[in-house]
Amino acid sequence: MKQMKHWQDPVNALVGGCLILSPWALGIQSETVAMANAVVIGLALIAVALGAILVPQAWEEWTEFALGLWLIASPWVLGFAALREARLGAVIAGVVVAALALWTLMTDKDYNSWWRNRMAH
Repeated sequence: MKQMKHWQDPVNALVGGCLILSPWALGIQSETVAMANAVVIGLALIAVALGAILVPQAWEEWTEFALGLWLIASPWVLGFAALREARLGAVIAGVVVAALALWTLMTDKDYNSWWRNRMAH
């Protein structure tokens, strides 16, 4: 059996699962936009993280990073920033996801060779 390349990917999948459950855990299931955002991004995050676990590629980490950035911005873009629980849930999950993806991109020698080559010149 192949060894998992990055421990951050299962953590991001777990965050995705928590996102899916968050509308009910936070009592915001009646807020359609916030709930749909959490469920859709949670499912996308699980799918990308599972892909990164099974067949690790740099684009999957960049996709996780983009999903994290979206989560951070989504309360204001989608108009649910006034809902404290929904806003905090999205922003905290986004920071965790983006930080883990960036960590993986910066520490994996296969993924950061482009950056290292640019900095060496």
